[in-house]
Amino acid sequence: MSRRNKHHTEEFKAEAVELVERSGKSVPEIAEDLGINARTLYHWLAVQKPKTVSSIGTSEADLASENKRLRRELEIMRQERDILKKAMGVFAKEQR
Repeated sequence: MSRRNKHHTEEFKAEAVELVERSGKSVPEIAEDLGINARTLYHWLAVQKPKTVSSIGTSEADLASENKRLRRELEIMRQERDILKKAMGVFAKEQR
């Protein structure tokens, strides 16, 4: 059986990926509607994903540092909350 390679334009690929992201349909359904193999569409999604992240302007290193900063901030907030809970308990006992 001979294998026929279809060459799709970058515009077609981008529109197919956008269709997957915006519609409520599954990848196999969209692939069937477009007349392409579902694996091909999954591949286009995987290739397009890094482009989408880089177009936003955030790299993985930026996201990791932001995540680290937010975790530190969350830990400080938890400590402050715990201190306030203990203080409320102390003041509640004094008023009795």
